[in-house]
Amino acid sequence: MTFQRHPIAVRAFDIAMRISNVLSGWPNQIIPPPFRLIQIGSAIWQSRSLYVAARLDLPTVLAERRLAAEDLAAEVGADPRALRRLLRMLAAMGVFEEAEPGVWRNNRLSNALRSDLSDNVRSLILMHNSPEMSRPWLETLEQGIRSGGVPFELTHGHDLYVYMDKNPEFASLFADAMGRVEALAGDSFATEFDWGRFDRLIDIGGSRGGKSVAILKRHPHMQAVVVDRSKIIMDAAEYWAGRDGAECLPRMRFEVGDVLSSVPPSIDSRDVYLLSAVLHGFDDDACTKALTTVGKAAAETGATIVLMEMVVPDFRADLTSATFDMQMFMGTKGGERTLDEWERIFARSGVRLAETVGLASLGKMLVLRPAL
Repeated sequence: MTFQRHPIAVRAFDIAMRISNVLSGWPNQIIPPPFRLIQIGSAIWQSRSLYVAARLDLPTVLAERRLAAEDLAAEVGADPRALRRLLRMLAAMGVFEEAEPGVWRNNRLSNALRSDLSDNVRSLILMHNSPEMSRPWLETLEQGIRSGGVPFELTHGHDLYVYMDKNPEFASLFADAMGRVEALAGDSFATEFDWGRFDRLIDIGGSRGGKSVAILKRHPHMQAVVVDRSKIIMDAAEYWAGRDGAECLPRMRFEVGDVLSSVPPSIDSRDVYLLSAVLHGFDDDACTKALTTVGKAAAETGATIVLMEMVVPDFRADLTSATFDMQMFMGTKGGERTLDEWERIFARSGVRLAETVGLASLGKMLVLRPAL
């Protein structure tokens, strides 16, 4: 019996994404190549402008109001003329709207940066454009391409996770950003997969438990164990105090763990291990080690393993998956993989792919069983 739910919605999303990918290539066909290359080459101007707007928290300050640039500048501590020029550029990009000459208001895009709204992606913008994540792109990307080294490590002298251990402020920003991924990817992981067949979710690398909460809210009979690094887990329960989802805490437990060495043992076949966007940060050998660890824990009771990962097309990858893959190259030894690449790792790990469950989102759910 399939784990797939709402296949029509998933199919509709796939069609919409294919249309979007076709449309995204139109500028290359209709804009003269020199001008188009200048557009691509200057894209950093747009990302840095968006970053500064997020740093100043302009959308939150604007809220539902209309403000002249001078008034907004006074509230955020900015130069009025400089802020007006920033807003003009962002509005031309489709972020914010000039309601009347010199007067600005939020629109659909800028609202997604409002820290007072639950589905905002502000921390994702701040994290991806932070000095920690920007410097490798600017300073050591070419060196990494030439040598195969990880630009983040070449820039900072440590891998991403060691660096976070040494820099708690950035680690907190990173955790906040990972908690906002649901705003980017939606809740299809909780609605398009049949979690109701299970009694307990073991959420490996689950950060503060955002995905566990989304699943438990829809399945009152389920419990969850959230496993992650100690500095993430230590304040995870406190994070939910007073937030939407706090009602799930009595059914949740937080544990420190490392998927490369050990995971909580399964109890019976109604346990499910979830690894959401964990393995794309690992190289093939580390993936094999992690899946072998989880596979052994699951095989003893017949528990199920589910990976939620982006799957790159074998041919002519879309811009979204190719871009995420380059970001993974910049920061880790891992990357986004094709289905064939995943299956080679599965074969080395003693597990097999039983089903691929589509999502009305960017990733897929890969259901694994012990190899026969």
